[in-house]
Amino acid sequence: MTSTGVRRGLDHFRADIPLYQLTFAKGLSPTDLLARMGIDPDTLALRDAAELADEFGDTLLDEDEPVVTTGTDGAWSWAWEQGGSHGLDERILRAVSQGTDAVALYHNERPMHWFKYAVDGEIVVDFHTLEPIRPTGQDPQRLDEFMRPLGLVPGQSAPLHSVLALAESAFGLRVTPAGDDEKRWSGSLLPLPEQEEQPD
Repeated sequence: MTSTGVRRGLDHFRADIPLYQLTFAKGLSPTDLLARMGIDPDTLALRDAAELADEFGDTLLDEDEPVVTTGTDGAWSWAWEQGGSHGLDERILRAVSQGTDAVALYHNERPMHWFKYAVDGEIVVDFHTLEPIRPTGQDPQRLDEFMRPLGLVPGQSAPLHSVLALAESAFGLRVTPAGDDEKRWSGSLLPLPEQEEQPD
């Protein structure tokens, strides 16, 4: 659990960011994570923030072929889609979690958070906050000891930022945004074939 006054690992996403998708995988390199997510290999490169904006321009927030940047914090690598939600697709999350643990966090301006936790190709816990939460998955009670102290109780509405707090407290997830001149692996994901139903 985080302590009062201590910076939390996902504080950047508590700001006014209308849409994001974060996909985390334990023990994978950033390039392995992107490969499992379906990166277009022709777009994969190390770029800083200015190069990313220059190269992708108006397509930076594309939904169908989302631009994604990566990094590693602790034991977890992460992929940050600014305009898409590929990481929420169960086919992607199952591929990402083969042989490891993976977490997907999605947020939109409704506001809504969507949380999915997968282990070795199986979705273990899955819920969203658009309505009173109702966890599903192979073991929907797996994270109860972390969820209940945060107010994430089945049948109740989720408190503000409680999903981010869950990711921090249960898994120690962090995202350190790149500095201005720091290069990170990035590229655009290939379109999903016959994409499954996703939140707007």
